[in-house]
Amino acid sequence: MREEGTAGRGHVRKEDTVLVIAGKDRGKRGRVLRVVPREGKAYVEGVHFVKRHTRPNPAKNIKGGIVEREAPIHLSNLKVVCP
Repeated sequence: MREEGTAGRGHVRKEDTVLVIAGKDRGKRGRVLRVVPREGKAYVEGVHFVKRHTRPNPAKNIKGGIVEREAPIHLSNLKVVCP
């Protein structure tokens, strides 16, 4: 019996080239940076950017502002193009 909340073993692996088949970035290709099998998601290079607002922290020498970075995409929205 499968553990609740897991997506099982995905068809996408790290370093695969994938095509986004659904969502706002449909049609884009990218290389898989990281796979999170427990959540059934993957981070794809150059796809699905989100903006994060960061607060300045002088103690850690961090500037404040808006940072754009990749967010995870669900594995069901990805198709392997070149393994």
